[in-house]
Amino acid sequence: MLALRLSRGSHPLVLLRRLLVAAASAGVGFLLLCTLAYAVTGPHPADPAAQRLAWCLAPLAATVQLAVAVARTDPGTRPRQGLSAVGLGPVRMSALAAASTALSGVLGSAVALLFFLHLRGDLSGTPFDGDAAELLAAGEPLPPGAVVLLLALVPVLGAGAAALAFRPPRSRTGELPGDEPERPAGAPTGLPWGVALTAVGVAVESYTARGTEGASGATGGVLAGWTLTAVGLAMAGPGIVHLCGRVLQSVRPGAMRLLAGRALMDDARRIGRPLGVACAVVSALIAASALAGERPQPFGPLTALGAALVAACTVATLLTSAVEARQARAATRAGLLELGASATLLQATALLRAVVLLAVFAPLTWAVAELAALPLRR
Repeated sequence: MLALRLSRGSHPLVLLRRLLVAAASAGVGFLLLCTLAYAVTGPHPADPAAQRLAWCLAPLAATVQLAVAVARTDPGTRPRQGLSAVGLGPVRMSALAAASTALSGVLGSAVALLFFLHLRGDLSGTPFDGDAAELLAAGEPLPPGAVVLLLALVPVLGAGAAALAFRPPRSRTGELPGDEPERPAGAPTGLPWGVALTAVGVAVESYTARGTEGASGATGGVLAGWTLTAVGLAMAGPGIVHLCGRVLQSVRPGAMRLLAGRALMDDARRIGRPLGVACAVVSALIAASALAGERPQPFGPLTALGAALVAACTVATLLTSAVEARQARAATRAGLLELGASATLLQATALLRAVVLLAVFAPLTWAVAELAALPLRR
């Protein structure tokens, strides 16, 4: 109930971000229901049905990532001093973030179910002259348990991920959770592991695509290889951003380079993982478009919907993480302005950070795209 009241009284931009989570949840729910409809129209070989379900995992993961990013920037779930005295400590705030995320997911799942039933003609007539009836297995009964299970994936996984993101830190004896002073975080340690996972992912793609012709060899092994690549880039992202900040401050830096480099080091964990995931998604889209140009393949509407969901959720997560980083630097920015720093200097510092990240991640994205498409071109 508290989560619902906070949602009703939120800022319009906060409500917009929650509606984006609901829309993404609706898209994923519709894809999962379409996969279920394909399975019940059998008999089908096990592999195509399993591959269809596996292709839904990427939109599902992108939606959960967006839900967590939105929860982290929600002012209603942000820990504040003094809230523990009124019963809103870190544990309660974590539960509140999970409930708010689950509420958005349930809304999206309900919309997906209504839209799916409408296209099947279960609610009122078959729309679009019945063009979607065969795709959605109109007239075939769907198992209610499977429908509920699939539609509950986004709310449950999103709420669980949000609760983990807001879990209270361990405290020393005699201190309330959340009362410890913040300490500067060290350098991210996931860069070597991320590079190794990315290399393994490319190797898996090459091995599974061996002996196949073009994009027709994009089986579950290729999907597994791309997943490993995406996880590796997400792990390596914070380390790459932190390293960019260190390099930017080297060799007699001025005020602008010092500020930009320090900000990159501080924001490495906030924006590094979304940047790594965005790099993986963009590289996959580049590789797919290049292969489609060489050997045109008919992509169905569900494939296009899944790709659009992944791309949209990735962009929204990256922008939301940038908003979170800006909120975290608000006190530092105000202090610099009080000390006499000009607004022009701070704007130039932000532009420098963006240019550095683009100069590093753009070539990395192109290189990963070329490596991903190389085995499929054979």
